[in-house]
Amino acid sequence: MVNGYSRQLYWQIHHLTQNHEDTDDVLQNTFIKAWKGIDNFNADSAISTWLYRIAYNESISFMKQKREMASIDDEDFIGQATFVADEYFDGDRTQHLLQEAISTLPAKQKQVFCMKYFDDLKYEEISETVGTSIGALKASYHIAVEKITKYLKGKE
Repeated sequence: MVNGYSRQLYWQIHHLTQNHEDTDDVLQNTFIKAWKGIDNFNADSAISTWLYRIAYNESISFMKQKREMASIDDEDFIGQATFVADEYFDGDRTQHLLQEAISTLPAKQKQVFCMKYFDDLKYEEISETVGTSIGALKASYHIAVEKITKYLKGKE
């Protein structure tokens, strides 16, 4: 399970946490929680969906906990995290700008965008993961794309 899903989950988490150390911590917590709860896995959904859900919940919990430690308002903290380049990010300027644009999105839009754009998940899979209707997910994705486009145009 760890070998099969680490890379996908790493990037899903990284899009929210924005740095390598936090991503590693959340990824480790995700696999620990999955290991402890494997008996509760319901085979009605794919194991990847189950893991994405755990990773999503762990990411949000981590960000809230980090916010509480920093005493910053929830929406401001989660929605406007800044992109932090680290030694593990070696992208060109366009990739860097895209990551900056994504970091300006509210948490839910950021997660929906990343799952659709980077992970190429179907709306049905995303719906199972984040617990939101398909219609709302489509709207979130569309709004996220518009915000990213506007951000990138402003950087030209």
